[in-house]
Amino acid sequence: MEMLKPKNILVLAPHTDDGELGAGGSIDRFIKEDNNVFYAAFSTAEQSLPDGMPKDTLEKEVKAATKVLGIPKENLFIYGYEVRKLNYVRQEILEHLIVIKNQVNPDLVLMPSLHDIHQDHSTVAQEGLRAFKNTSILGYELLWNNLSFDTTSFVKLEKENVEAKYNALKAYVSQKNRKYMSKEFLFAHAHTRGVQAGCDFAEAFEVIRWII
Repeated sequence: MEMLKPKNILVLAPHTDDGELGAGGSIDRFIKEDNNVFYAAFSTAEQSLPDGMPKDTLEKEVKAATKVLGIPKENLFIYGYEVRKLNYVRQEILEHLIVIKNQVNPDLVLMPSLHDIHQDHSTVAQEGLRAFKNTSILGYELLWNNLSFDTTSFVKLEKENVEAKYNALKAYVSQKNRKYMSKEFLFAHAHTRGVQAGCDFAEAFEVIRWII
């Protein structure tokens, strides 16, 4: 990363928590290396919350989680599209992405893999590729949604980066029962990718587009 500084890094999250799950350790490392990180979440998944839970729960949780990682509140973009229906508003999403592109001018975009089978993730990945076709793009890994994933890039992490990822995800109290939120899973997966990258911990990404 050294030769590519200074960097503006944009994380695209179809739903709140996707960015932290796919790239939380990398986000923590990038921020600690004085890069500018921006985060755009397109759905706060109000319709998926348990009965009786306030509708703004996930909006509050993403604000808390990104704060843990050190993303400034002015770098956080939150949109209220309905979960599982982003494909119906893909033009609106593309238009938001163009606005963000002009505002942020990112050097690197982190977004879901183009092989992600979730309809919302696929929509954001496809429109992200359209919006940022002249920008370096890495696809992040969400194992439970990837039928295949090409581990063609790695970000090496320290234990403190993985700890920061876990601490950020703890802010999602509404999602705490999901198995992929557990500390055991997060560290085991980071260690597995670290073995592949020749270090203790890492996150893997697909190279979608790389421009130097």
